[in-house]
Amino acid sequence: IQERMIAVYETMERPLVPILKAMERAGIKVDPQQLKRLSDDFGRRMIELEGSAFDLVGRSFNVASPKQLGEILFDEMGLTGGKKGKTGAYSTGAEVLEELASEGHDLPKVVLEFRQLSKLKSTYTDALSAAINPDTGRVHTSFNQAAASTGRLASADPNLQNIPIRSEEGRKIRKAFVPDKDHVLVSADYSQIELRILAHVAQITPLKQAFHDGQDIHALTASQVFNVPIRDMDPMVRRNAKAINFGIVYGISAFGLARQLGITNSDAKAYIDAYFDKYPGIKDYMELTKAQARENGYVSTLFGRKCHTKGINDRNPNIRGFAERAAINAPIQGGAADIIKRAMIQIPGELRKAGLTAQMLLQVHDELIFETPTTEVENTIDVVRSTMEGAAHLDVPLLVDIGQGLNWDEAH
Repeated sequence: IQERMIAVYETMERPLVPILKAMERAGIKVDPQQLKRLSDDFGRRMIELEGSAFDLVGRSFNVASPKQLGEILFDEMGLTGGKKGKTGAYSTGAEVLEELASEGHDLPKVVLEFRQLSKLKSTYTDALSAAINPDTGRVHTSFNQAAASTGRLASADPNLQNIPIRSEEGRKIRKAFVPDKDHVLVSADYSQIELRILAHVAQITPLKQAFHDGQDIHALTASQVFNVPIRDMDPMVRRNAKAINFGIVYGISAFGLARQLGITNSDAKAYIDAYFDKYPGIKDYMELTKAQARENGYVSTLFGRKCHTKGINDRNPNIRGFAERAAINAPIQGGAADIIKRAMIQIPGELRKAGLTAQMLLQVHDELIFETPTTEVENTIDVVRSTMEGAAHLDVPLLVDIGQGLNWDEAH
């Protein structure tokens, strides 16, 4: 069967190969001292947390053992909500512990913090130190073009795309990524690109208007859905609207939204209903996309990339629901992936044309990282911004936020 995928391959995937090769070869400089300090700090705090856990239980045990933890929480301490899995051990995943912590129990809180530090230490500070190439003093990740059905790039050995950014600790890890002498790191990030694509593909007039007017989209949604004026808006109300805006793009359920915002299921359902009431085009887009996926077995991005939706006609409602959410999200996330790829293909040539020597080092979904001589920063920012903002022509403007600094955290 002719899949008509030549255009996607020839205009996006093939020209990207030499670009990714150059990025992998360039690598990014990492400060080993900073990583070592962080590793030591995380290790020391894990020992302290272990001590706190022993005090709470009244004896020592292996904090990293889910089996021992389950027995202590549900058998010894008699906490409610324990569920045993196939192996006969209690489940002590993050969800279970967060639920117990929210009820005011101290041990689950301590264990959650211990696990977070343990993951940061093993996955990042220790692993990144080991990944530094002795010849270049830099970390060279590998980008994979064919890992995600949406067309998003993946990064491995080490994965530099999932360094946590929301937590204080994760940001400390980003501080270890530094430029060469007399250079700075420049970070260019598409602003709310998925919501902009949603406004475009679903033809949502009020959202399109808001993006054209440069309005605060989350505040606008809050005022529409919760009937409150934009001026002097409570930041929590805006935060709730933001969770709905981004959740809707991922086909979030009332249950999922309720958990995220810490509200009741019925309140969350009312929020979602009010949202669809204000933006009926989004509901129509979602139903149409699901219907296309059921009929064809795939959905398409703006640029013709096909994202296959396995399980869309499955008899099991859980599998089907998962596939439906993926179908709603794929054209949006895939569209964003296509746009940044188009920008990445053009940027190196545009920089050279302008006589600039900045090097593109990393792509983290909607963000690109460059290493730029200090003397070329302003010109580099101009070229990067105009190329990224011109990478696609939608019914709404594409906007790019750009920062610079002496480490990745400062630049972002």
